[in-house]
Amino acid sequence: MLYDAHNHLQDDWLRPHWDRIAADRAAAGIGAMVVNGTCEADWPVVAELARRFPWVRPSYGLHPWDVGNASPGWRDALRRQLDADPRAAVGEIGLDRWILERARPDDPRLAGLRRASLAEQDEAFRWQLALAAERGRPASVHCLEAWGALSAALAETPRPPAGFLLHAYGGPVELIGAYAKLGAYFSFNGHRLGAAAGSARAERFQALVRALPEERLLVETDAPAMPLPAERRRFPLPARADGTEVAHPADLVAAQAALAELRGADPKALEVRLEHNFHALFGSG
Repeated sequence: MLYDAHNHLQDDWLRPHWDRIAADRAAAGIGAMVVNGTCEADWPVVAELARRFPWVRPSYGLHPWDVGNASPGWRDALRRQLDADPRAAVGEIGLDRWILERARPDDPRLAGLRRASLAEQDEAFRWQLALAAERGRPASVHCLEAWGALSAALAETPRPPAGFLLHAYGGPVELIGAYAKLGAYFSFNGHRLGAAAGSARAERFQALVRALPEERLLVETDAPAMPLPAERRRFPLPARADGTEVAHPADLVAAQAALAELRGADPKALEVRLEHNFHALFGSG
């Protein structure tokens, strides 16, 4: 079976296609998907999906983009979500310097969000990571252009006993070993895997993928964001009204095939390895 280590099936972009996605998931041979809520409004929808589809592994967290808009009671609400489902992970949580220093003021993805300072993000991240450790739940971590701050937080905060996922890992090759010793797993989505060919940037990414220890490797879609290049998609979905392309979670199949190509790995052996890694981090329940 295949396993999607990180997506956002609860997103409004995918809601109209839930039944189609469920059928395509079965056809693609995907055993489970970790569905990550990123804010308080997301969490009940993720819980609904977990009740409706037994292959959904729920995950609840406050994303760094959403820290600035969190309610005063978000910590208690998160505890309640985790206590309601022993399968639930913590995520998506993390740190993001990009939104503070390089994001455009008019980026539509950030409309209506107060961009929390890195110090605010760090406080929320450390609290959630410690909660994951206390509850014995894996965590799914976002990091963008804040690798030094992330390294410090991971070293100084209790971490989940089973480990944590650095989703869509884009950090330095030199930090892989240190993160792995702290309990990290690393995953990549189809957008990056499928596009990695030709340029110097693509060659650096391929070197990064090949440097990862196979016992800490996972694959994701990050759907509905990060669609594969059109020629690699096997399960296309209609674009949004504004023309934005939408990633289908079942295109995990194509993402995993691209990962095997980049690593020069036997596809079947890689499938077995990834299944083992998924269960090691997220459990088999």
